[in-house]
Order: sequence, then C-alpha cells, then structure tokens
Amino acid sequence: MNIFDLPTLPSSEELITVLAENPSVRIEQIISTGQVSADWYDQAETEFVVLLEGNAVVEFENRNVVELVKGDIFLIKPHERHRVSFTSSNPPCVWLCVFY
Repeated sequence: MNIFDLPTLPSSEELITVLAENPSVRIEQIISTGQVSADWYDQAETEFVVLLEGNAVVEFENRNVVELVKGDIFLIKPHERHRVSFTSSNPPCVWLCVFY
C-alpha cells in the first residue's frame, strides 16, 4: 500500500481506512474532499494528526482556529472539543491520524 494511492475522487463521503490497530493505538488514513464536521468531536483518545496533502481548518470549542497546510502536524488532547470547518478538494486532504 502507498499512502498516496487514492481512490477515484471526489467522493461525497470522507474515506477512512484503518491502517493498523491494537487495543492501545489506532492509525487511520482519512481522505477528505470538501467534507466538514456536522458536530463537535469529543473523543476519549489523544489524536496525533499529520496533514499529508491539501489544506484544512480545524476549530476548537475554545475558539482557537488552526489553519493547516501540507506537512503540518498537531495534537488533539482527550476531550478537547473540535470540528473540521474546511477541507480542500483540489488537492484532496490526506490525513494520517494516530489515536492513542
């Protein structure tokens, strides 16, 4: 598998592929083509995020806004409420997310 081998795009849905997991860690590839969050995420895990392609905006409930470009990384702490308010479609966003 190559992380940049993408299916036919655009897709109406975000595409989430679990690359590896065990009881402590889950690694996902997420492909976004303009999708945004309908609700706030409030997850129990820490999430380490790498935006491998595209650009995106993540908003946090405390009003911090993170504008991401290709290559950016950031950490979302457990129960840090957030949502994705923008994802590029050309190029698509290719995320690598590690939940632990």
